[in-house]
Amino acid sequence: MTTADPRRPATQSDVARAVGVSRTLVSFAFRGAPGVSEETRRAILEAAKRLGYRPNVAAADLARKRASAVGLHLLDLRNEVYADIFAGVREALAPTAHRIILGVARSSDGVGGRGGEHGGTGGDEADLGPLIEARVGVVIAATLIDPDERVRELALDVPIVSVARRVEGVDSVYSDDAAGSRAATEHLLALGHTRIAHITGPYHEGMHARRRAFDAAMHDAGLPPRVVAAPGHSLAAGEEAARALLAGPERPTAVVAHNDQLALGVREVALGLGLRVPEDLSLTGYDDSRTAGLAGIGLTSVDLGAHALGVAAGMAALNRLAYPNAPAVDECSLPRLVVRGSTAPPGRSSSDS
Repeated sequence: MTTADPRRPATQSDVARAVGVSRTLVSFAFRGAPGVSEETRRAILEAAKRLGYRPNVAAADLARKRASAVGLHLLDLRNEVYADIFAGVREALAPTAHRIILGVARSSDGVGGRGGEHGGTGGDEADLGPLIEARVGVVIAATLIDPDERVRELALDVPIVSVARRVEGVDSVYSDDAAGSRAATEHLLALGHTRIAHITGPYHEGMHARRRAFDAAMHDAGLPPRVVAAPGHSLAAGEEAARALLAGPERPTAVVAHNDQLALGVREVALGLGLRVPEDLSLTGYDDSRTAGLAGIGLTSVDLGAHALGVAAGMAALNRLAYPNAPAVDECSLPRLVVRGSTAPPGRSSSDS
């Protein structure tokens, strides 16, 4: 059997000779182009692995004058929702020849380097810079924090698929945050809570639909909304926001948190103060992370369908690569409230409700 010269890297020609096909057919197989039978494609991939051949994607992109790599920007690797989005994107792209180049926000809490009420300077541009410099064909971004107009400007440099946030004029795949937040708030109202607080994150345009929906639901119930802004979106940020909130004289009987991480931070502080969840404090999160469903946690949370969002974003990215001038995708899904043991009527346990 023909083998590659061990003194140099294997080439497509080496793979072609090993399989007994043309180099063009090998190229087609690696690009996922039609005209290659599944049996031949498998033989080519097996020969390439045996010979140690790795396709030069950058060179192939230059030859085709078209980028094939997909950039994936994640706001926070420690938040499980982004891992679920990544898994969905990978599932969508798996049958194709498009590789994923991963980028992560500079701050571990997704807010560093953005000073100021509206995000400051740098922001998404600084985080997306390495992906743009890598000449990816499209960037899937979960979640962008810059103002809409700035996101549209960035999309002029490289097509962007915005995940978990709608940006008009840019491909957007998102869940109806207003509906999810209202469902969580109305669930607590229906249980009889009147002193309900909302813990949100720092202000970023496009990320406050949950807060606005909480305000609206409370106003509709004739109750004053109480909002506390945490310094970030992490568990530690939730703890910081909860310390003053739960130690004050007008302690709420229920808290609606912007995400599960903030809710878990509130839970830690509550337990440290000797408060019981849900007897003394009902608590809802958002994202329905795996941690929320653990037996010892049992956090009521809103499932935004992160994996499905990732799949939809991957499909939108493939569509953008295939049809660069197509109208912007605007795909909204409906979240669902998952009720667990962290919520109950005020002063009662969930087993009594």
